[in-house]
Amino acid sequence: MKNPLSLKRGIQRWDLVFLIINSVIGAGIFALPAKVFALSGTYSILAFLVCAFVMMVLILVFAEVSSRFEQTGGPYLYVYKAFGSIPAFVIGWLLMLTRLFSYATLINLLVLYLSFFSEAFNQPEVRVGMILLITVLITYFNWIGIKNTAKVSNILTIAKLFPLLVFILIGLFFIDFENFKDGPTPTLNDFSAASLLLIFAFGGFEAGLVNSGEIVNPKKNLPFGLITASAVIAGIYILIQVVSIGTLPELASSDKPLADAATRFMGWWGGVFITIGAVISILGTLNVQILSGSRLPYALSEEDQLPKIFGKIHPKFATPYISLLFFSGLVAFVAIFWGFMNSLAVSVISRLLLYALVCASLIKLRKNQPSSKKFFKIRYGNQMAIAGILLTVWLLSGTQAEEIIDTLIWTGAGLVIFMVHSLTKKRG
Repeated sequence: MKNPLSLKRGIQRWDLVFLIINSVIGAGIFALPAKVFALSGTYSILAFLVCAFVMMVLILVFAEVSSRFEQTGGPYLYVYKAFGSIPAFVIGWLLMLTRLFSYATLINLLVLYLSFFSEAFNQPEVRVGMILLITVLITYFNWIGIKNTAKVSNILTIAKLFPLLVFILIGLFFIDFENFKDGPTPTLNDFSAASLLLIFAFGGFEAGLVNSGEIVNPKKNLPFGLITASAVIAGIYILIQVVSIGTLPELASSDKPLADAATRFMGWWGGVFITIGAVISILGTLNVQILSGSRLPYALSEEDQLPKIFGKIHPKFATPYISLLFFSGLVAFVAIFWGFMNSLAVSVISRLLLYALVCASLIKLRKNQPSSKKFFKIRYGNQMAIAGILLTVWLLSGTQAEEIIDTLIWTGAGLVIFMVHSLTKKRG
């Protein structure tokens, strides 16, 4: 029986641009400039450019594929239509893993940035309390409706961009070009590892696609939102890395590189300003993680790959409230028990596997569905998709064996759930 309630289309064109920027610019850019610099030195700027190029290839592929669909589900739906139920479930599960472990990474980094104000935030019980409090608040805003969530997302996006732009504009006047003197050329492995880390900073755009069922005119607005947001993000990221290298000689050893750099050229209040900006930025991204992640159990239940209870929609707020409560509880659990770097690795690997499968979906969908003026079509689409697959394979070469194993274990757990649900359906 078809659900009489449905999700509301409350996300406008510029809401979507802000949503994607909010999803991508989170904690990564507040922490990774130091970690990438430690691996590749001044060549980290090249790593940012390479990663921006890789992501632009992937985003163009996503722009075409996403323009073919209007339902909620994003990459899960694309792979379902291209390859069937089992590959689609794997994608849906990987999407959920990226949301889970991205959330864990981000919220742990948020607490780390709060330690700028007080060492009390390093206490385990304070950390757990903050994780639970923040998760409950974000869940509440998602509970009361998509229009409210979009408004919160827009406000947080503007609030996070302002301190970053101030950091860039003031920092450019304090750059010491001696800091850019050529250091040792990084090995290919180190450069690949640096580029892999940056996938976390550049990734997350796929989160906005999951909510296609709540976007106004998604076939037009999704390509526009993806391309516009990605151009803004790439420019901001590269300039931040330039300022960080030019103003902070000890960049490689910094836990809070932007706050430390801002303290160097703007004083203690500059560090406070950037720290507050980091907290707001992370909160914005956490909001998007729960918004998009909570729709995944809903989308899977719509295709009867998870129990139908996850498809229940709130009669007043038109939100998938059971799916939201389930996902919020799960992210809080993962955030408490997984640290920053462990969560980051699983998130990045899951994301790359997802990107490769969506690239493959473009090739299959072009074969199965004839071109139409209703679709956004990129030139040399099949070649772009193949390039996207090869680039993700190259980035995966920078991972460690234990990180791959962790990701496979989590993926295997998802397949077990899928099989149990399938058997239960047959017996029913």
